[in-house]
Amino acid sequence: MQFPVVIHFGKSSLPLHAVLETAGFFIGFRYFLFLKKKQGDTIDSNTRTWILIGAIFGALIGSRLIGALEKPHELLTTKNTWQYIYTNKTVLGGFLGGLFGVELVKKLIGEKRSSGDLFTYPMILALIIGRIGCFSMGVYEETYGTPTTFFTGMNLGDGILRHPVSLYEIVFLIVLWIGLQQVEKRYVLTEGARFKIFMIAYIAYRFLQEFIKPSDIIVAGLSTIQLTAIAGLSYYYRYLIHPKKLLQANASTPLHLL
Repeated sequence: MQFPVVIHFGKSSLPLHAVLETAGFFIGFRYFLFLKKKQGDTIDSNTRTWILIGAIFGALIGSRLIGALEKPHELLTTKNTWQYIYTNKTVLGGFLGGLFGVELVKKLIGEKRSSGDLFTYPMILALIIGRIGCFSMGVYEETYGTPTTFFTGMNLGDGILRHPVSLYEIVFLIVLWIGLQQVEKRYVLTEGARFKIFMIAYIAYRFLQEFIKPSDIIVAGLSTIQLTAIAGLSYYYRYLIHPKKLLQANASTPLHLL
């Protein structure tokens, strides 16, 4: 396989990554609209619009800010700081930035209901499509792993067998999707619990994945992404300590045993 994967249009060409990144956003949003129509929405349309605005701007800022902080020495020495910040991005920063943006908007408009459940599966789908695009870039984008002798090692374009972390993440997301569906079949979750479980699981996964990615160590042997992950998990600490808070009262028994 030749990296990066490029699609040719006559005399023009376009990286597959750019196509799939755009497709991920589009298909994910269409899936969100499909679920909204099929399942209904506990949030009224006007409020949902403001929540989407908060999510988009929060994700844009969070992804760029955390992405730029992954390599502090480059950020401090770059000639164009704003361009460097804009051209660096990370999904984890986007998710947490989007979360902050949504919570800020909800506070401003006085909305107290959880709003994340409807986003969960569309986010997973969009991320899977996007990660296929990341894999297609090989070592030409910073979504590759460290060298390995493990049987999953792949030559991603530099002649070295590396962990294909994008493929690992795709497998993780598929398992998480299936796992969430099974949990919802067995338990009655509180409003917002689906989204919280997804965020906790994904944040924890990204913390662990960083150990097999080339990363700049910031403090205590941890990278910027790992420090960000710790902050994200701290936000959900009450559910880590008391996971039964994710279940509705008197619903801790599997449904098929009721």
